[in-house]
Amino acid sequence: MPFDPSIFKAYDIRGTYPDQINEETAQAIGRGFVAYLKAGEIAVGRDMRLSSPALAAAFIEGATLQGADVVDYGMIPTDMLYFAVARDQRDGGAQITASHNPKQYNGAKMVRQEAFPLSGDDGLMEIRDMIAADRLPPPAARRGW
Repeated sequence: MPFDPSIFKAYDIRGTYPDQINEETAQAIGRGFVAYLKAGEIAVGRDMRLSSPALAAAFIEGATLQGADVVDYGMIPTDMLYFAVARDQRDGGAQITASHNPKQYNGAKMVRQEAFPLSGDDGLMEIRDMIAADRLPPPAARRGW
């Protein structure tokens, strides 16, 4: 799979859709996120960008392929997704969004238990490196959403 590692930033993942980030990339990121956290259950939300429903579905597909249960919160503000991760005691969560960037961008902000953010110093580069080196663990027994 063509993969652009520059989409992994200090605090999130973002790039232009569909050339830098697309459904195939989102699925790999979902798999890597679950593998990195060893997550059993995660939350996923998305913003209102036109590409967000397809990217969220692909991320969820990757997460479930890797063995996690996924609660899809649908279109929700990022801070509400973080609240839900902490309140509902999920193993992590991902918001499909490019935040303040122009509409051609999309990406993901990801958190672990208790809504502690993943960053370049804690998790994001490990996920990037797993995908770039094609070292994602084999998919686990598929769960659901």
